[in-house]
Amino acid sequence: MNESFRKKSKNLLFLDIETVCVVPSYDQLDGRMQQLWDTKATNIRNDDNLSAFDLFFKRAAIYSEFAKIICIGYGGFFGQENDELSFKVRCLQNHDERQLLLDFKKLVERYSQESLVLCAHNGKEFDFPFICRRMLVNGVDLPPALQLSGKKPWEILHQDTMEMWKFGDNKHYTALDLLAALFNVPSSKSDISGEDVSRVYHSDNDLPRIARYCKTDVIVMAQVYLRLIGLPIILPENIVVGD
Repeated sequence: MNESFRKKSKNLLFLDIETVCVVPSYDQLDGRMQQLWDTKATNIRNDDNLSAFDLFFKRAAIYSEFAKIICIGYGGFFGQENDELSFKVRCLQNHDERQLLLDFKKLVERYSQESLVLCAHNGKEFDFPFICRRMLVNGVDLPPALQLSGKKPWEILHQDTMEMWKFGDNKHYTALDLLAALFNVPSSKSDISGEDVSRVYHSDNDLPRIARYCKTDVIVMAQVYLRLIGLPIILPENIVVGD
């Protein structure tokens, strides 16, 4: 493994969040939020002509104003000098979003804030701003690593595997699973997909299942990241899955 990368990787933290609509159904929103969702829904692509009620359950999870975070998967590379590099992944999970975000804040504050680099797939458009917004909603102070407002793009060191793949082309979204297939990285989609998360959470009440899926996504992302920088993927026996 490249020794230069080994040194840089010590403060590289891979993230993936799982989000669900903040309440199980549209009719559980208060009247004010129902009206605001109705307005929001008029600007959402709706090829199936779903009602605002049905569209809420299907699409609200991607809008931070109408959703909450239930899992934050995270992982990083480790290994002593001259040892083969390994990867460890864990997941914070909680029905209480505020407590989840407080735990995440403690996690990132363990790192040197000046050198901490977060990485997520589509993280600059989704994961990072989503976490920041939900922290504000829950009254949680942003850690220095996520105080991104007002910064110039070149002042933000965080990385994004989708942005790395674009090479400056901003026209298309590229799914992580597609990149995994291109680079022959095992997929995370064998159990559930992102579209299933709200159902598994609200209908099946199976948060541990979502957490397992979230951790797998983090592993896939880290493997894709290695391929994007020209390094080999980590062998399965060198991947440690924690709680």
